[in-house]
Amino acid sequence: MFASDLDTTIEFLKGVGPKRAEMLQKELGIFTYGQLLTYYPFRYIDRTRFYKVSELHPDLPYVQVLGRITGKETIGEKHKKRIVARLTDETGTIELVWFQSLKWVEENIMRGKVYIAFGKPAVFNGSFSISHPELETYPRPVTVTGNMTLQPVYNSTEKLKKFSLDSKGIQKLQALLIEQCLPEIKETMPAYILEKYRLAGRREALLNIHFPKDSTALQHAERRLKFEELFFIQLQLLSSKQFREMKFKGHLFSTVGERVNHFYKDILPFELTGAQKRVIKEIRIDTQRGVQMNRLVQGDVGSGKTVVALMSMLLANDNGYQACIMAPTEILARQHYHSIASLLDGKVAKVDILTGNSTKKQRTLLHQQLESGEIDILVGTHALIEDKVKFKNLGLVVIDEQHRFGVEQRAKLWRKNSIPPHILVMTATPIPRTLAMTVYGDLDVSMIDELPVGRKPIETRHLFEGQRLRMFGFMKTEIAKGRQVYVVYPLIKESEKLDLLHLEAGIEQMRYQFPLPDYQISIVHGKMPNVDKQFEMQRFIDGKTQIMVATTVIEVGVNVPNASVMIIENAERFGLSQLHQLRGRVGRGAEQSYCILMSGQKLSKEGRRRLETMVMTNNGFEISEIDLELRGPGDLAGTQQSGVLDLKLANLVKDQQILQEARNTVIEIFHEDPLLSLPENALLKRFTDKKSRGIALDKIS
Repeated sequence: MFASDLDTTIEFLKGVGPKRAEMLQKELGIFTYGQLLTYYPFRYIDRTRFYKVSELHPDLPYVQVLGRITGKETIGEKHKKRIVARLTDETGTIELVWFQSLKWVEENIMRGKVYIAFGKPAVFNGSFSISHPELETYPRPVTVTGNMTLQPVYNSTEKLKKFSLDSKGIQKLQALLIEQCLPEIKETMPAYILEKYRLAGRREALLNIHFPKDSTALQHAERRLKFEELFFIQLQLLSSKQFREMKFKGHLFSTVGERVNHFYKDILPFELTGAQKRVIKEIRIDTQRGVQMNRLVQGDVGSGKTVVALMSMLLANDNGYQACIMAPTEILARQHYHSIASLLDGKVAKVDILTGNSTKKQRTLLHQQLESGEIDILVGTHALIEDKVKFKNLGLVVIDEQHRFGVEQRAKLWRKNSIPPHILVMTATPIPRTLAMTVYGDLDVSMIDELPVGRKPIETRHLFEGQRLRMFGFMKTEIAKGRQVYVVYPLIKESEKLDLLHLEAGIEQMRYQFPLPDYQISIVHGKMPNVDKQFEMQRFIDGKTQIMVATTVIEVGVNVPNASVMIIENAERFGLSQLHQLRGRVGRGAEQSYCILMSGQKLSKEGRRRLETMVMTNNGFEISEIDLELRGPGDLAGTQQSGVLDLKLANLVKDQQILQEARNTVIEIFHEDPLLSLPENALLKRFTDKKSRGIALDKIS
């Protein structure tokens, strides 16, 4: 794909050598010329503009100030030691402060000399200062590489700076590299795509991303490189999907038999929504094509995904196959087991559960029953992937995932059968569109986008610490109506001790406000033994206690239709999707439910936006988009470790349109030329061949 020159090891680039090469490899993962070339600047500085001291204000980004050093002193001892210099022009003076590299500053920054100081101005004690400014002597030497209009800025690290590879050092290497290799850069995209979307050529784009002529050239370069990045991700995902559909046959679920019909007509206690019926139909069509199904079902909290999964599993049973459903945690697995067992009510199919805590005796029996085909539906955690677990004939796997189940893990399930089982992936909360197209781009997506009939939307309110008495009053009113209340506290590893103190204090206050014998309180937190947890939860489920105080969500993963109030303490510390998931724990019955978000008076801008979003909407799809916008894609459920999203330039929030264009283009290409055999697609064919050689076929899933 690249000219051989770009595969050259980085140490042979002039000015690098073995030591710097080792640092670039360790710190930035750059091993070759080609990798350095795609290490892009993260911003650009307009170096034509100088500010006077009197023009500075704290909202300015990075600025350049020209002035003379009129004073320099060392202040403080040991780790508080710093050097403060004064830079003066005709309108005033600012302070330049260094906390590190003091020896260098001491030796190189001279009083009385004129410098260009560059950095971000901040106000400290009423006057402006710049911490760790970049300094250049004035006038600038003629040899400065690159243009002096938009200057690239590269991310560097403390260790690299010791080897003179700060942003400037990296810029020098890029300038050398581009000079040397520019003629060798080959085009990677077919000409007809470049024409259709008016994209810049690769050579021009790489030159202008590092050293843009002007802002228009920079925009064209960014658009081209973002498109290319997203395009090849889609090409990889969709070609592996296509390959899978050609190579692997799927079980045929040709009949809708006794079990599905009996369950649907006689056992199911409620009517399915239109969306549920539509998704079940999509699954039925998928399982009659003779191709392995890989489908993602996403729906909002409480939209009835479990019933859809159960009916799909019964469909497998009707056709003589077993099914299993996997959950990420034991508590969720138990919850699935209970809800499936109670829906089936001992009829239609034999259901069992296997988790990390199952005893040896239980396991042995279970393994026998699985191999003989007695068990129709198995619920479990990751323990299901263990090699010991053998099915008689596994036809469908439902994966309920909080985190993305690794490709490897899905492949392991496959090896349980010669023909791979159909795979249905369910997500706990909706995934933003762009993420569904990238991280789950190799799956077909179904949406359950309506809530069951008779559900009243949950009313959400945000109260500050000062309004706590109102909250207690509200709890008492609801409990008097015979309802139950959840109170959830955050508990995070980093601040565990402090969080437990808050919890203790909260419980103390609860006991004072809700004294025995009139009120009973259940307490559940991660530090308790499992037996005690189960006991406390059971008391709450049976209605013996009115208030359940708990840390974090999943431990409260039980359906209690009578619980109608969810109070979230320190709500500003939870992420949006977490808040939304917690809120979904109430509103399971026919009564009006409430969610109260308690927070401190001081909120960050993002914290405020999260709480406002919760009050404004109950729609999980909207919430997921705002969550993506606030957090950026890196944080979202395990996208990093899945390795699909190693994006250098594209941004899933801002570049949705480019992503859509790229995906549509790939879909069109495969529609017209499934094997990429046309001459104009030769470049793409080379890419997919290279990729599939790198992946063992049994790992593709």
